[in-house]
This record gives sequence, C-alpha cells and structure tokens, in this order.
Amino acid sequence: MSPTSEPAVADLQTVADGCLLVSHRLSEWMSKAPTMEEDIALGNIALDLLGQARGLLQTIGEEDRLAYFREAQEFRNPLICELPNGDFGHTVLRQLFVDAWLAEVWPALAATAADDAVRGVAEKAVKENAYHLRHSSSWVLRLGDGTEESNRRMRAALDALWPYRGEIATPQWYDRVEPVLAEATLPAPDRDAWTQRSSDDGWHSEHLGYLLAEMQSLARAHPEATW
Repeated sequence: MSPTSEPAVADLQTVADGCLLVSHRLSEWMSKAPTMEEDIALGNIALDLLGQARGLLQTIGEEDRLAYFREAQEFRNPLICELPNGDFGHTVLRQLFVDAWLAEVWPALAATAADDAVRGVAEKAVKENAYHLRHSSSWVLRLGDGTEESNRRMRAALDALWPYRGEIATPQWYDRVEPVLAEATLPAPDRDAWTQRSSDDGWHSEHLGYLLAEMQSLARAHPEATW
C-alpha cells in the first residue's frame, strides 16, 4: 500500500475481508481459550476486527451483501486470514503476523484517505491494533520462550505460517515480527523463502469455503431478515 496515495476499493476490500475472516476465526475460540481472561481478550479483539471490517465494507457497498452473499472466489483477503486456528500457539502467531500487517495499513489509511469514513475507521483502528499487537506479541514470547513443548509447538506453527506471509510482508513487517521471534527463541526463517501465491485473482485455500458456509448460513437461510 503506497503511503502517498489513497488505496483503491480493491485494496480496502482486501483489508476489510481480512479483518472479517480473522474476526470469525478468533470467535471460534470463545469458551475454548486456555483461561477465562483469554476468552474475553480474544472475544474483544474479534469484535474490534469485526467493527473495522464493517466500517470499511460500508464505504465499499452494501455491508450485508458483501459479508454474507459473496462466494469464496469474490473474497480478496490475504490467505493467512482464512487459515484454521490450529492450536493456541498457532492462533497467536497467525495473529502476530496479521497485527504486524495492520500496524502498517491503518496509519497509512489514517494519513492518506480522502474519504472521511475510511479515515475515521483507520484512526480508531490504529489504537485498537496497538493493543492487539501487544497481546499477540506477549503470547508469542510467553510460548516461544516457555517450556520445551510450547517452544516445539511454536516452531511448528512458524514453519506452517511463514509461507503465507507473502501478501502482507514488507520491510517494516519483518522489522516488527523478527525481533519478537528472536526474543521468543524462535529463529526467523529466510525472508526470501518460498511463499504461497496471493488471492488477488480469487484463488483461495480449501478452508475458506467451509468458513463461509458457517459464517453465512443464517443470512442465506433468511435473506430478508433484519436484526
């Protein structure tokens, strides 16, 4: 995303779709997180992301149609946002990667967006994402530099997630992520290592269809309902 020009609608859709799907993934942890406090924390982060997605979708078009009545091929989220949660370590590492991406996206939008509504969403999201990034970073540190088992699981999560950084990684992204990994005793893989292809042309993993089937089921079963 260029820091000197306003993003196109397609770029806003990428951010909106990414926030929407990560919000849904985090909501899947409700009542299943390691502690009650973490249930609340993940729920609050999911609500923040949902609010950010809604704010952007409202500027692009009809919010409910975009969220609930598009097919998988019409979504433009980064692939990492649709991946299953895996274990808790996998989830918090995925969230660190997403939070580090949004830590660049939101300030750029807040500074350059000509649309007042977009700028308002971004200005609020800057503050919310600062908390999200602290939260995910602290868990990656705690688990990476924890027990032998937690370190093993975090290394496995890193191996699984690193190929999905391609759509979100910039030099600034690496500068945010790599120090956290180093402090967590997780050796950062090569920046030039292979990455998955992007979803710009509607290509997605097999996981998105299942996610949308669950997320969109109520709206599609009762398309004229209001709530």
